[in-house]
Amino acid sequence: MNLHRTATIITVVLLGLAGCTTTAGTQAGSATPLPRGDQPADLDPADFTANSDHRFFPLDPGRRWVYRETDGEGGVLEVVVTVTSETRRVANGVEARVVRDTVTEDGEVIEDTFDWYAQDSSGNVWYLGEDTVELEDGEVVTREGSFEAGVDGALPGVIMPAEPQPGTSYRQEWYAGHAEDNGEVLANGQQAQASAGHYTDVLLTADTTTLEPRVLEYKLYAPGVGLVLTLDASSGSGRESLVSTRTVGDAAAREAGTAPLGTPYA
Repeated sequence: MNLHRTATIITVVLLGLAGCTTTAGTQAGSATPLPRGDQPADLDPADFTANSDHRFFPLDPGRRWVYRETDGEGGVLEVVVTVTSETRRVANGVEARVVRDTVTEDGEVIEDTFDWYAQDSSGNVWYLGEDTVELEDGEVVTREGSFEAGVDGALPGVIMPAEPQPGTSYRQEWYAGHAEDNGEVLANGQQAQASAGHYTDVLLTADTTTLEPRVLEYKLYAPGVGLVLTLDASSGSGRESLVSTRTVGDAAAREAGTAPLGTPYA
């Protein structure tokens, strides 16, 4: 698939959707408000589960996705994401699922992250923090971007609305000066061609960050699968494509959740 052509097509779609948005921060057809900016979010831990059955963001323990990422300069990375069997009670009291996201280049781990997610009773999937490191030659060089909801003013955000409809916008994470990401639903019923195959009935979203206003990513989610394709509109040529997805054994899921940051998968 020609990425420049794809980016052009998506731009046209966005222009066509410009007059069809709903009130920002509210799900179309729902009274449930979604957080934006630094708005407080008073979450009741009893309203959450560490499991997600959202069709665009399933979090079944042992589920693993492998992606091939290419940057604007032609670099190639492998990204492995595993839903672990571990949970973590974050500082705001919510019990969250631990998802490990490991990036390697030429077999060497360069970034490793534990993300924490939970689903509320309305079906929204919340992002509650991350423990992330970047590495060089096996040594940690920065933990920039790490945050935990309820610590040092950090706030949780929504990674996937319960009923994603065009025009729905929301905060994904908020830790002033460190993590200020936002999302918006652009379209339903789309198609996507990833390395793993062709997908229909796909959800298209846009991710931005107030810390880097020029950064813009389009993400495409397939029902029952999750994220299948990411297009970096900022560079015009960066992309992350799903190569494969499968379920690993319980032992592998436990290992993925308990291994020290920077330890490669077995």
